[in-house]
Amino acid sequence: MMRILEGGTSTTVQDLGRFGQYHIGMPPSGAMDQFSHRVANALVGNDEDAAALEMTYQGSTIEFTEDAVIALTGAEMPVELDGEPVPMYSAVRVEAGQTLDAEFATEGARTYLAVAGGIDVPEVMGSRSTYTLVGIGGLEGRTLQEGDELPVGDGGADAEAVLGNSVAEERVAGVAPEEGVRVIVGLFDYRLTDESRAELTDAEWTVTPEADRVGYRLEGPELDFVEREQPFGAGTDPSNVVDVGYPIGSIQLPQQPIVVMRDAVTGGGYATVGTVISTDRDVLAQRRTHETVSFEAVTLEEAVEARTARNERLEAIVESLDP
Repeated sequence: MMRILEGGTSTTVQDLGRFGQYHIGMPPSGAMDQFSHRVANALVGNDEDAAALEMTYQGSTIEFTEDAVIALTGAEMPVELDGEPVPMYSAVRVEAGQTLDAEFATEGARTYLAVAGGIDVPEVMGSRSTYTLVGIGGLEGRTLQEGDELPVGDGGADAEAVLGNSVAEERVAGVAPEEGVRVIVGLFDYRLTDESRAELTDAEWTVTPEADRVGYRLEGPELDFVEREQPFGAGTDPSNVVDVGYPIGSIQLPQQPIVVMRDAVTGGGYATVGTVISTDRDVLAQRRTHETVSFEAVTLEEAVEARTARNERLEAIVESLDP
């Protein structure tokens, strides 16, 4: 059992997400940085979809009531176990009665805490992920708070087998703020003027304080739409189109760009002018408030190549670890 002494800024239970529910308006939720989540589970011998904690900006203080093996990945976050520093990207033993204290992240936005056996909260629609907008999944569908207790599953790897697990720094996904974010431009980029279409990828955008699991709101130059008579079924604003489905990572332009993230609504009437590729949504999820984002246009083929390379890197990490 894991007992929460302090909840942190925003800590939730997340697995890889719930799928197959888009037709009823249910987004996938799940870990914002999927790569880091998978590596955390691999380090402690879990299946990649086991539920872990996603700690945003400031982590939680947690008392362990039983022996456990944990791993921390993602954003650099100073973490201590009974006052002793806990290394990132390593499987670490925790004894019953010890307290883990996670402070403010020094680089990146989200740190993942996996425990051998996974966090054993009930599944809702096939996932343990928290979706706070409607209050389902995780622990009562909300962020964690003082007094919460999280059960740990029994299916984790043998502690002695995984305790030597660690991942070399050069093999870990970086969260450096200068990394570009690759996008496939479309579906409705033709609604932008030629100048604004170029500005989308030429400009430097700033992450606003409103960036969260629903969407990353960005600030930068104003983009202009081609004037037209709005079609029946679309709103009156030039940014409106007849309602369409929103893929995760799509860039909407109600006024300034919003990149739709894992807890977002699944459709609406704003023009989708680009979509962040799956690998780089992990990068964007680690971008902090007031840091900058630049978009780089790529082809579908380049996006698939990036996904293949990411999966091969993940597979190599998993194979290097004891099960």
